[in-house]
Amino acid sequence: MLKIVGVILLAFLVLLFFASLLTVFKAPTYHLWVLAIAVSEFPLIFIGLTGLLLIGCFWVEKYQSASILIGVLALVLFLSPVARAYMVASTLKQNFNTAFGPGSTIINGDNTQPVFSFTKLFKGAVKPFAYQTITYSEAHRLTLDYYPAQVSGKKPCVLVVHGGSWSSGDSQQLPELNSYLATEGYNVASINYRLAPQYKAPLAIEDVDQALAYLRKNADKLDIDTNNFVLLGRSAGAQIALLSAYNRPQNGLKGIVNFYGPADMVWGYSKPASKLVMDSRGVMERYLGGTYNAVPNKYFASSPIEFVNKQTVPTLIIHGENDVLVSPIHSHKLDAKLTENGVKHYYLNLPWATHGFDYNINGPGGQLSTYVVERFVNTVCK
Repeated sequence: MLKIVGVILLAFLVLLFFASLLTVFKAPTYHLWVLAIAVSEFPLIFIGLTGLLLIGCFWVEKYQSASILIGVLALVLFLSPVARAYMVASTLKQNFNTAFGPGSTIINGDNTQPVFSFTKLFKGAVKPFAYQTITYSEAHRLTLDYYPAQVSGKKPCVLVVHGGSWSSGDSQQLPELNSYLATEGYNVASINYRLAPQYKAPLAIEDVDQALAYLRKNADKLDIDTNNFVLLGRSAGAQIALLSAYNRPQNGLKGIVNFYGPADMVWGYSKPASKLVMDSRGVMERYLGGTYNAVPNKYFASSPIEFVNKQTVPTLIIHGENDVLVSPIHSHKLDAKLTENGVKHYYLNLPWATHGFDYNINGPGGQLSTYVVERFVNTVCK
């Protein structure tokens, strides 16, 4: 009986070891990418499971040494996102202050909040509170979810543009950050926009314009400070938000937050993602209306990086190096272009993180990104 238990323990530890490799290697398939989010941003689950199996190894003799060795290796890899989060956190305050000026990490006179906390990994989801669904475009039946600031008076507004390959997703995607920012005193408007393939670029950009116009028009009713808007986009939504901020300047727009967005559509088409993960060329063709050879001007016109100049608004870039859907090279290139033009910006590079890492706001990547987002919004809206 103990021999059978030993074999089962070894088998489970081998599976966990292969899962732990996703903390250092890019996921080769779509389903493994989903697992990579869990492994890197919910590490306590895998650390605990591996630890329990390792304890069980001391009661069996069959394959004991092999099981312990494999289990320890898996445990070390599962711990690595936490260790690397501490490493990034150790210099984050200093680097952020260098980018935006001394005191940029101070909020309400307080600079003591830790950038990353191990105990916070044990916390559950941020408690959501009721938002108001508002129709901002009657012509296209487009709505937004409005999270009012939980502090009285006119406050800045963060307009959130969801991801989903330009063809899916909605305003309720990853809502925890919306609730958190509202609790901290910022209005948040998470919008729906017209989706591909029925609607093609640049219609989604026009929807952002309409949403901003609606928020300005109803600023008194919604307690919005119209001098302080910030755009925030994820993935495809980041491309929309970046292009809106860089190519269609808006009064009162103070900054843009880019979560793992494709900044160079021309380069992105030339270097597609693995088809085992996502048909990125097909996604771009449906959004832009054809291949690069057929409509090259649309790829150029949809590349935010092409519109960076010395007047570009301050930018926060957040990207994981293990991203297999949108290459981090997009963010490397954008970082270099912003530096070349002297634009105030900060690039939070997360070595272990993959696309969608902020699914867990209390995970290693989620904590660091939430920290810089709040301070970026606070800094540019002063």
